[in-house]
Order: sequence, then C-alpha cells, then structure tokens
Amino acid sequence: MEKQPILVIMAAGMGSRYGGLKQIDPVGAHKELIIDFSIFDAIQAGFKKIVFIIKKVDEEAFREAIGDRIEKYIETEYVYQDLENIPAGYSAPSERTKPWGTGHAILSCKEKVDQPFAVINADDYYGPEAFKKIYNFLLEAEDDDKYRYAMVGYTLSNTLTEHGHVARGVCSCIGDQLESICERTHIAYHEGQSQFLEGETWTPVDKDSIVSMNLWGFTPSIFNTLEEEFIKFLDRELTNNPLKSEFFLPSVVDALIQKDQATVTVLHSKDKWYGVTYKEDKPVVVAAIQGFQAQGIYPLKLWEER
Repeated sequence: MEKQPILVIMAAGMGSRYGGLKQIDPVGAHKELIIDFSIFDAIQAGFKKIVFIIKKVDEEAFREAIGDRIEKYIETEYVYQDLENIPAGYSAPSERTKPWGTGHAILSCKEKVDQPFAVINADDYYGPEAFKKIYNFLLEAEDDDKYRYAMVGYTLSNTLTEHGHVARGVCSCIGDQLESICERTHIAYHEGQSQFLEGETWTPVDKDSIVSMNLWGFTPSIFNTLEEEFIKFLDRELTNNPLKSEFFLPSVVDALIQKDQATVTVLHSKDKWYGVTYKEDKPVVVAAIQGFQAQGIYPLKLWEER
C-alpha cells in the first residue's frame, strides 16, 4: 500500500481557549487562527488526513471553531486525550486535572494511525518549509535494524518571545543526526541573553542552539515504545509527583537514541516561530501573517467556501 503520511495535531491543551472565555483571538484577516495556517501549509505539502487530539468535553466547541471548516478540505478524525485512558491496574489521582503530557497525547491516537505520521502543536506557527520537509521524509520513512524518525529543528533565537518564557527541547546534533534532546520548560531572555531556569538557577543557552518545537516524524513503531515507557512513567511518578508530572514525548525519543534503538534525522528550518503564548505576542503574530499575505505566501482569504 502506498504510504499516505498523516498529520497528528495535539490540541487537547487548547480546549478551553478555543471554546470559552479564553478563546484564542484570530490572527488572520478573515478570523483565521494560527492552526488554520499550519493546516493550509500541510495540505500544500501533500498531507491528506489529519487526526486531532482533543478533550472529549471540548469536541463541540472545537468542531465549531476549526474542525467543521477544515473537514471540507482534508479528511479529519478525532481522538480524545483522557486522564482515565491509562493501562489496566492504574488509576489517575482524583485531584489531578493536568493532562499526562505529549507522550500520552500521541499514545491516544494509536488506533487511528497506521502510517508514518507527523506531529505538531496546535498553537504554534511552523512555516511552509517545515511541512514540506517532514512530508517528504515520511514518504520514504521505513524502519530497518533501528527506528527511523525525524524532527524539524529550529534555531533557538527564532523561537523566543520578548514577553515571557517558553518550553523547548534543546538539541545536540552531529551533522543532521540528533544526538540528544533535553526538555527545558522555562527558557527566556534573562540579563540580555537566552537562558533556562532550573530551580532558582539561570543557565545560559546558545541562541544558535537547535531546538524542537514538537514537529516530529514517526513510523507507527513509536506506539509500542510509548506504551512501555508510559507504564514506567506511571510506576515512578504516581508516587513522586502524581498531580503535575508529565510524560514528555522528547524524553521518550531521547531514551531510544541513547539505547541506540532509533535515529532521528534533523530537518533544519530557517523559519521563525510565531505563537500567542502571551497576549502581548498577538500584534507580532498578526503583523507577521499580514506580511506573509502581502508576499503571496498565503492568499488573503485562506479558505474559500465550499
């Protein structure tokens, strides 16, 4: 069967912002959200199917905000990231409200994804180049004696905001191969340079470092690893940090690399990241989108009625 790469969009963390008082403000001239531009870029690159990972409680609002519009242009399915969706014999703490993290989100779509697939965050702008590169990689993706995965890497300075901190996977690479990745949950400009905060200590990080924006390319083999590692995570964290610990996708990938079970090809993007992490970011994003439209990168009206 010919490979048809699938795009998986992690949107379970966006439900309240899409559907209620905290709904994301449109950034396009015709009320498009950032996710509209990512999907447009993915379709242009060749993707023909999307799987949205959402919260079940937010499905109606999510469909109204984005899904119903997109279904006219690309095959669309939904899966639900649920705190209670964990292996038999385990139970989520009753006080926990925080999702289990990006690794668990991807595990949630196992039954819907049987082809090589790309992963993105719903609220990040990645740029057209990234989708072309990951799609072309996935067309040829095939495991052999190792798992063969990919990641689109960005330059750290292109992914920071002036208005607060961000989370990024900081990468060490040898050529175009990922050597290691470390999730840094608090990177910001501090004392005039890019630094990460751990505990109460700030540590400089090179502004030219390659970082992950959670744009990955996987074969379905990742699901078995995620199942195994999620059980280990629960065994450890249900005791150590039951309410706030997160099962990070980059940590699983890094473990596979360190055990020499997988390679990750780094596909470099020179594009600048945009996102509305803070309300002060919105004017920057709106101006950037207007600029892209003026250059002809996007049509003035992204979706025509069908």
